Amino acid sequence: MNDTARAFRDLYGQPSHGVWAAPGRVNLIGEHTDYNDGFALPFALPHRTEVAAAPRSDTLLRLHSAASDSGVITLDLATLDPAHRPRGADGWAAYPAGVAWALREAGLPVGGADLHIRSDVPTGAGLSSSAALEVATGLALTELYGLTPTRPELAALARRAENAYVGVPCGIMDQTASACATEGHVLRLDTRGPRHDHVPFDCAAAGLRLLVIDTRVKHDLADGAYAERRASCHRAAARLGLPALRDLPFEELDGALGRLDDPVARRRVRHVVTENERVLRVGELLGAGRLRETGALLTEGHASLRDDYAVSCPELDLAVTTANAAGAYGARMTGGGFGGSALALIDAEAEPAVARAVTDAFARAGHVPPRITPVTPSAGAGRVV
Repeated sequence: MNDTARAFRDLYGQPSHGVWAAPGRVNLIGEHTDYNDGFALPFALPHRTEVAAAPRSDTLLRLHSAASDSGVITLDLATLDPAHRPRGADGWAAYPAGVAWALREAGLPVGGADLHIRSDVPTGAGLSSSAALEVATGLALTELYGLTPTRPELAALARRAENAYVGVPCGIMDQTASACATEGHVLRLDTRGPRHDHVPFDCAAAGLRLLVIDTRVKHDLADGAYAERRASCHRAAARLGLPALRDLPFEELDGALGRLDDPVARRRVRHVVTENERVLRVGELLGAGRLRETGALLTEGHASLRDDYAVSCPELDLAVTTANAAGAYGARMTGGGFGGSALALIDAEAEPAVARAVTDAFARAGHVPPRITPVTPSAGAGRVV
Protein backbone atom coordinates (compact mmCIF):
# COMPACT_ATOMS: atom_id res chain seq x y z
CA MET A 1 0.00 0.00 0.00
CA ASN A 2 1.20 3.51 -0.81
CA ASP A 3 2.55 5.31 2.29
CA THR A 4 0.15 8.22 1.86
CA ALA A 5 -2.79 5.84 1.52
CA ARG A 6 -1.65 3.93 4.61
CA ALA A 7 -1.39 7.13 6.62
CA PHE A 8 -4.88 8.13 5.46
CA ARG A 9 -6.32 4.82 6.66
CA ASP A 10 -4.60 5.14 10.02
CA LEU A 11 -5.80 8.72 10.42
CA TYR A 12 -9.41 8.45 9.28
CA GLY A 13 -10.12 4.77 10.05
CA GLN A 14 -11.13 3.91 6.49
CA PRO A 15 -9.33 3.46 3.17
CA SER A 16 -8.92 6.33 0.76
CA HIS A 17 -10.51 6.17 -2.67
CA GLY A 18 -7.19 6.96 -4.30
CA VAL A 19 -3.98 8.93 -4.12
CA TRP A 20 -3.26 11.78 -6.54
CA ALA A 21 0.06 13.59 -7.00
CA ALA A 22 1.37 16.76 -8.59
CA PRO A 23 4.99 17.87 -8.94
CA GLY A 24 6.88 20.98 -8.01
CA ARG A 25 8.55 22.74 -10.87
CA VAL A 26 11.79 24.35 -11.92
CA ASN A 27 11.67 27.23 -14.36
CA LEU A 28 14.58 26.95 -16.75
CA ILE A 29 14.08 30.56 -17.79
CA GLY A 30 11.25 33.10 -17.99
CA GLU A 31 10.88 34.69 -14.55
CA HIS A 32 8.16 37.25 -13.71
CA THR A 33 6.92 37.07 -17.29
CA ASP A 34 3.76 35.05 -16.74
CA TYR A 35 1.69 37.86 -15.19
CA ASN A 36 2.82 40.04 -18.09
CA ASP A 37 1.31 37.64 -20.67
CA GLY A 38 4.82 36.51 -21.57
CA PHE A 39 6.80 33.34 -22.15
CA ALA A 40 8.45 30.75 -19.88
CA LEU A 41 10.20 27.36 -20.05
CA PRO A 42 9.35 25.43 -16.87
CA PHE A 43 9.52 21.69 -16.27
CA ALA A 44 8.22 19.38 -13.58
CA LEU A 45 10.40 18.02 -10.81
CA PRO A 46 10.45 14.44 -9.54
CA HIS A 47 9.49 15.91 -6.14
CA ARG A 48 5.75 15.58 -5.63
CA THR A 49 2.85 16.37 -3.34
CA GLU A 50 0.51 13.43 -2.78
CA VAL A 51 -3.11 13.72 -1.66
CA ALA A 52 -5.02 10.68 -0.43
CA ALA A 53 -8.72 11.39 -0.42
CA ALA A 54 -12.18 9.94 0.14
CA PRO A 55 -15.58 11.60 -0.41
CA ARG A 56 -17.98 12.43 2.39
CA SER A 57 -21.77 12.51 2.45
CA ASP A 58 -21.82 16.03 3.96
CA THR A 59 -20.18 19.35 3.09
CA LEU A 60 -17.25 19.03 5.48
CA LEU A 61 -13.70 19.29 4.18
CA ARG A 62 -11.25 17.63 6.56
CA LEU A 63 -7.58 18.38 5.93
CA HIS A 64 -4.45 16.85 7.41
CA SER A 65 -0.81 17.40 6.46
CA ALA A 66 2.04 15.10 7.41
CA ALA A 67 4.25 18.20 7.62
CA SER A 68 2.09 20.06 10.14
CA ASP A 69 1.33 19.55 13.82
CA SER A 70 -2.05 21.27 13.47
CA GLY A 71 -3.94 17.98 13.42
CA VAL A 72 -7.07 17.53 11.32
CA ILE A 73 -8.56 20.86 10.23
CA THR A 74 -12.30 20.71 9.65
CA LEU A 75 -13.99 23.27 7.39
CA ASP A 76 -17.45 23.55 5.89
CA LEU A 77 -17.47 24.05 2.13
CA ALA A 78 -20.56 26.22 2.50
CA THR A 79 -18.64 28.77 4.58
CA LEU A 80 -15.51 29.11 2.43
CA ASP A 81 -15.20 32.77 1.47
CA PRO A 82 -12.02 34.65 0.50
CA ALA A 83 -13.26 37.80 2.22
CA HIS A 84 -14.02 36.01 5.49
CA ARG A 85 -11.91 32.90 5.72
CA PRO A 86 -13.09 30.62 8.52
CA ARG A 87 -10.74 29.84 11.34
CA GLY A 88 -8.34 27.11 10.27
CA ALA A 89 -8.48 28.06 6.59
CA ASP A 90 -5.15 29.84 6.70
CA GLY A 91 -1.48 28.88 6.48
CA TRP A 92 -0.99 25.71 4.47
CA ALA A 93 -4.69 24.84 4.70
CA ALA A 94 -5.65 27.93 2.68
CA TYR A 95 -4.35 26.24 -0.48
CA PRO A 96 -6.57 23.12 -0.51
CA ALA A 97 -9.46 25.13 0.94
CA GLY A 98 -9.02 27.70 -1.82
CA VAL A 99 -9.05 24.99 -4.48
CA ALA A 100 -12.32 23.56 -3.14
CA TRP A 101 -13.78 27.07 -3.15
CA ALA A 102 -12.56 27.79 -6.70
CA LEU A 103 -13.99 24.53 -8.04
CA ARG A 104 -17.42 25.21 -6.54
CA GLU A 105 -17.35 28.84 -7.70
CA ALA A 106 -16.70 27.56 -11.22
CA GLY A 107 -19.82 25.38 -11.06
CA LEU A 108 -18.00 22.10 -10.47
CA PRO A 109 -20.09 20.39 -7.78
CA VAL A 110 -17.46 18.90 -5.49
CA GLY A 111 -18.74 17.84 -2.10
CA GLY A 112 -17.16 17.07 1.23
CA ALA A 113 -13.96 15.07 1.46
CA ASP A 114 -11.30 13.79 3.82
CA LEU A 115 -7.75 14.58 2.66
CA HIS A 116 -4.31 13.56 3.88
CA ILE A 117 -1.37 15.41 2.31
CA ARG A 118 2.23 14.30 2.11
CA SER A 119 4.94 16.11 0.14
CA ASP A 120 8.66 16.07 -0.58
CA VAL A 121 8.59 19.35 -2.53
CA PRO A 122 10.74 21.76 -0.50
CA THR A 123 8.70 24.70 0.78
CA GLY A 124 9.93 28.25 0.34
CA ALA A 125 12.60 27.11 -2.10
CA GLY A 126 11.18 28.65 -5.27
CA LEU A 127 10.12 25.22 -6.53
CA SER A 128 6.38 25.86 -6.41
CA SER A 129 5.27 23.69 -3.52
CA SER A 130 2.04 25.71 -3.42
CA ALA A 131 1.10 24.90 -7.02
CA ALA A 132 1.86 21.21 -6.41
CA LEU A 133 -0.54 21.21 -3.45
CA GLU A 134 -3.21 23.09 -5.38
CA VAL A 135 -3.07 20.88 -8.47
CA ALA A 136 -2.96 17.61 -6.50
CA THR A 137 -5.95 18.74 -4.43
CA GLY A 138 -7.88 19.82 -7.51
CA LEU A 139 -7.20 16.54 -9.27
CA ALA A 140 -8.25 14.54 -6.21
CA LEU A 141 -11.50 16.44 -5.63
CA THR A 142 -12.59 16.45 -9.27
CA GLU A 143 -11.91 12.74 -9.79
CA LEU A 144 -13.63 11.85 -6.51
CA TYR A 145 -16.77 13.46 -7.87
CA GLY A 146 -16.50 12.25 -11.46
CA LEU A 147 -15.59 15.65 -12.91
CA THR A 148 -13.24 15.97 -15.86
CA PRO A 149 -11.76 19.44 -16.34
CA THR A 150 -8.88 19.55 -18.79
CA ARG A 151 -5.40 19.98 -17.37
CA PRO A 152 -5.19 23.63 -18.50
CA GLU A 153 -8.60 24.23 -16.90
CA LEU A 154 -7.41 22.61 -13.69
CA ALA A 155 -4.32 24.82 -13.72
CA ALA A 156 -6.47 27.92 -14.18
CA LEU A 157 -8.69 26.94 -11.23
CA ALA A 158 -5.63 26.31 -9.06
CA ARG A 159 -4.30 29.74 -9.99
CA ARG A 160 -7.66 31.31 -9.09
CA ALA A 161 -7.43 29.66 -5.69
CA GLU A 162 -4.01 31.18 -5.08
CA ASN A 163 -4.97 34.61 -6.45
CA ALA A 164 -8.42 35.08 -4.95
CA TYR A 165 -8.39 32.86 -1.87
CA VAL A 166 -4.78 32.75 -0.66
CA GLY A 167 -4.06 36.29 -1.84
CA VAL A 168 -0.91 35.76 -3.93
CA PRO A 169 -1.21 37.49 -7.34
CA CYS A 170 0.80 34.83 -9.18
CA GLY A 171 0.64 34.10 -12.88
CA ILE A 172 -0.33 30.82 -14.51
CA MET A 173 3.12 29.28 -15.03
CA ASP A 174 3.52 27.23 -11.85
CA GLN A 175 0.13 25.56 -11.97
CA THR A 176 0.39 24.86 -15.71
CA ALA A 177 3.80 23.23 -15.30
CA SER A 178 2.55 21.07 -12.43
CA ALA A 179 -0.61 20.01 -14.28
CA CYS A 180 0.63 19.71 -17.87
CA ALA A 181 4.34 18.84 -17.93
CA THR A 182 5.65 15.69 -19.59
CA GLU A 183 8.71 13.62 -18.75
CA GLY A 184 11.90 14.56 -20.59
CA HIS A 185 10.59 17.91 -21.82
CA VAL A 186 10.35 21.54 -20.86
CA LEU A 187 6.99 23.17 -21.24
CA ARG A 188 7.21 26.02 -23.77
CA LEU A 189 4.52 28.21 -22.32
CA ASP A 190 2.87 31.23 -23.87
CA THR A 191 0.86 32.55 -20.94
CA ARG A 192 -1.48 34.53 -23.17
CA GLY A 193 -4.22 32.05 -23.90
CA PRO A 194 -2.51 30.18 -22.31
CA ARG A 195 -0.91 27.87 -24.87
CA HIS A 196 1.94 25.42 -24.57
CA ASP A 197 3.92 22.75 -26.33
CA HIS A 198 6.70 20.41 -25.22
CA VAL A 199 10.39 20.77 -26.13
CA PRO A 200 12.82 17.87 -25.50
CA PHE A 201 15.35 18.61 -22.76
CA ASP A 202 17.68 15.65 -22.30
CA CYS A 203 20.76 16.76 -20.40
CA ALA A 204 22.07 13.22 -19.96
CA ALA A 205 22.18 12.57 -23.71
CA ALA A 206 24.28 15.72 -24.11
CA GLY A 207 26.62 14.77 -21.25
CA LEU A 208 25.19 17.56 -19.11
CA ARG A 209 23.51 17.90 -15.74
CA LEU A 210 21.21 20.55 -14.30
CA LEU A 211 21.69 21.23 -10.61
CA VAL A 212 19.16 22.84 -8.30
CA ILE A 213 20.95 24.73 -5.53
CA ASP A 214 18.48 25.35 -2.71
CA THR A 215 19.93 28.25 -0.72
CA ARG A 216 17.53 27.41 2.14
CA VAL A 217 16.63 31.08 2.35
CA LYS A 218 12.85 31.02 2.73
CA HIS A 219 10.70 33.39 0.75
CA ASP A 220 7.07 34.42 1.12
CA LEU A 221 5.47 35.75 -2.04
CA ALA A 222 2.48 36.99 -0.04
CA ASP A 223 4.58 39.64 1.74
CA GLY A 224 3.86 42.42 -0.76
CA ALA A 225 7.09 42.62 -2.76
CA TYR A 226 5.76 40.28 -5.46
CA ALA A 227 2.49 42.21 -5.71
CA GLU A 228 4.39 45.50 -5.95
CA ARG A 229 6.37 44.30 -8.94
CA ARG A 230 3.28 43.02 -10.68
CA ALA A 231 1.50 46.33 -10.13
CA SER A 232 4.53 48.26 -11.37
CA CYS A 233 4.55 46.27 -14.61
CA HIS A 234 0.85 46.81 -15.18
CA ARG A 235 1.18 50.55 -14.59
CA ALA A 236 4.08 50.73 -17.04
CA ALA A 237 2.15 48.83 -19.70
CA ALA A 238 -0.76 51.23 -19.30
CA ARG A 239 1.60 54.21 -19.53
CA LEU A 240 2.95 52.80 -22.81
CA GLY A 241 -0.54 52.15 -24.15
CA LEU A 242 -0.08 48.37 -24.20
CA PRO A 243 -2.38 45.57 -23.03
CA ALA A 244 0.64 43.97 -21.36
CA LEU A 245 4.43 44.23 -21.46
CA ARG A 246 4.47 41.15 -23.66
CA ASP A 247 3.23 43.44 -26.43
CA LEU A 248 6.39 45.56 -26.39
CA PRO A 249 8.72 44.17 -29.09
CA PHE A 250 12.31 43.68 -28.05
CA GLU A 251 13.46 45.85 -30.96
CA GLU A 252 11.40 48.79 -29.64
CA LEU A 253 12.54 48.52 -26.02
CA ASP A 254 14.94 51.46 -25.98
CA GLY A 255 12.38 53.86 -27.40
CA ALA A 256 9.76 52.71 -24.92
CA LEU A 257 12.11 53.14 -21.98
CA GLY A 258 12.66 56.73 -23.06
CA ARG A 259 8.93 57.38 -22.62
CA LEU A 260 8.94 56.30 -18.96
CA ASP A 261 9.87 58.85 -16.32
CA ASP A 262 10.13 56.45 -13.38
CA PRO A 263 13.59 54.79 -13.22
CA VAL A 264 12.19 51.82 -11.30
CA ALA A 265 9.52 51.26 -13.95
CA ARG A 266 12.20 51.41 -16.65
CA ARG A 267 14.18 48.67 -14.93
CA ARG A 268 11.11 46.46 -14.46
CA VAL A 269 10.12 46.85 -18.11
CA ARG A 270 13.65 46.16 -19.32
CA HIS A 271 13.74 42.90 -17.38
CA VAL A 272 10.39 41.63 -18.65
CA VAL A 273 11.04 42.44 -22.31
CA THR A 274 14.59 41.08 -22.34
CA GLU A 275 13.53 38.00 -20.39
CA ASN A 276 10.85 37.21 -22.96
CA GLU A 277 13.51 37.47 -25.65
CA ARG A 278 15.80 35.13 -23.70
CA VAL A 279 13.02 32.56 -23.37
CA LEU A 280 12.44 32.57 -27.11
CA ARG A 281 16.16 32.20 -27.81
CA VAL A 282 16.60 29.37 -25.29
CA GLY A 283 13.59 27.58 -26.78
CA GLU A 284 15.17 27.78 -30.24
CA LEU A 285 18.50 26.46 -28.94
CA LEU A 286 16.84 23.54 -27.16
CA GLY A 287 14.90 22.70 -30.30
CA ALA A 288 18.19 22.58 -32.20
CA GLY A 289 19.85 20.41 -29.53
CA ARG A 290 22.34 23.16 -28.63
CA LEU A 291 21.94 22.88 -24.86
CA ARG A 292 25.35 24.21 -23.85
CA GLU A 293 24.71 27.48 -25.65
CA THR A 294 21.76 28.21 -23.38
CA GLY A 295 24.10 28.72 -20.42
CA ALA A 296 25.08 32.29 -21.24
CA LEU A 297 21.40 33.24 -21.47
CA LEU A 298 20.72 31.72 -18.06
CA THR A 299 23.45 33.85 -16.51
CA GLU A 300 22.25 36.92 -18.39
CA GLY A 301 18.76 36.29 -16.99
CA HIS A 302 20.10 36.16 -13.46
CA ALA A 303 21.84 39.51 -13.86
CA SER A 304 18.56 41.01 -15.06
CA LEU A 305 16.63 39.58 -12.10
CA ARG A 306 19.32 40.86 -9.74
CA ASP A 307 19.82 44.33 -11.16
CA ASP A 308 16.59 45.31 -12.94
CA TYR A 309 13.96 43.33 -11.05
CA ALA A 310 15.72 43.34 -7.66
CA VAL A 311 14.48 39.93 -6.55
CA SER A 312 17.77 38.16 -5.86
CA CYS A 313 19.60 37.91 -2.53
CA PRO A 314 23.26 37.44 -1.47
CA GLU A 315 22.93 33.66 -1.23
CA LEU A 316 21.48 33.33 -4.73
CA ASP A 317 24.13 35.63 -6.17
CA LEU A 318 26.87 33.62 -4.46
CA ALA A 319 25.48 30.33 -5.78
CA VAL A 320 25.39 31.68 -9.33
CA THR A 321 28.83 33.31 -9.38
CA THR A 322 30.50 30.35 -7.66
CA ALA A 323 28.92 27.76 -9.96
CA ASN A 324 29.99 29.74 -13.02
CA ALA A 325 33.52 30.17 -11.69
CA ALA A 326 33.67 26.41 -11.07
CA GLY A 327 32.88 25.64 -14.70
CA ALA A 328 29.11 25.86 -15.17
CA TYR A 329 27.92 26.86 -18.63
CA GLY A 330 25.46 29.18 -16.94
CA ALA A 331 23.45 29.66 -13.77
CA ARG A 332 20.50 31.69 -12.55
CA MET A 333 18.01 32.00 -9.75
CA THR A 334 14.70 30.24 -10.38
CA GLY A 335 11.29 31.09 -9.00
CA GLY A 336 9.89 34.33 -7.67
CA GLY A 337 13.05 35.27 -5.82
CA PHE A 338 13.79 36.84 -2.42
CA GLY A 339 15.42 33.50 -1.58
CA GLY A 340 14.81 30.00 -2.83
CA SER A 341 16.89 28.17 -5.41
CA ALA A 342 19.35 28.64 -8.25
CA LEU A 343 20.05 26.47 -11.31
CA ALA A 344 23.43 25.56 -12.77
CA LEU A 345 23.97 23.87 -16.15
CA ILE A 346 27.17 21.80 -15.98
CA ASP A 347 29.03 18.92 -17.56
CA ALA A 348 27.92 15.74 -15.79
CA GLU A 349 31.42 14.90 -14.60
CA ALA A 350 31.77 18.38 -13.07
CA GLU A 351 29.01 17.82 -10.50
CA PRO A 352 31.29 16.96 -7.53
CA ALA A 353 33.58 19.93 -8.16
CA VAL A 354 30.76 22.44 -8.66
CA ALA A 355 28.82 21.17 -5.64
CA ARG A 356 31.95 21.34 -3.48
CA ALA A 357 32.79 24.86 -4.66
CA VAL A 358 29.31 26.17 -3.87
CA THR A 359 29.18 24.43 -0.49
CA ASP A 360 32.61 25.77 0.46
CA ALA A 361 31.67 29.30 -0.65
CA PHE A 362 28.55 29.21 1.53
CA ALA A 363 30.59 28.01 4.49
CA ARG A 364 33.14 30.81 4.06
CA ALA A 365 30.33 33.37 3.89
CA GLY A 366 28.69 31.99 7.04
CA HIS A 367 25.53 30.89 5.22
CA VAL A 368 23.45 27.81 6.01
CA PRO A 369 24.76 24.89 3.87
CA PRO A 370 22.85 24.67 0.58
CA ARG A 371 21.02 21.57 -0.65
CA ILE A 372 22.28 20.64 -4.11
CA THR A 373 20.31 18.17 -6.23
CA PRO A 374 20.53 17.11 -9.89
CA VAL A 375 17.13 17.22 -11.56
CA THR A 376 15.54 15.90 -14.74
CA PRO A 377 12.22 16.88 -16.35
CA SER A 378 9.50 14.66 -14.91
CA ALA A 379 5.84 13.90 -15.52
CA GLY A 380 3.02 16.22 -14.50
CA ALA A 381 0.09 15.49 -12.21
CA GLY A 382 -1.70 12.17 -12.16
CA ARG A 383 -3.27 9.43 -10.10
CA VAL A 384 -0.80 7.31 -8.13
CA VAL A 385 -3.14 4.55 -6.87
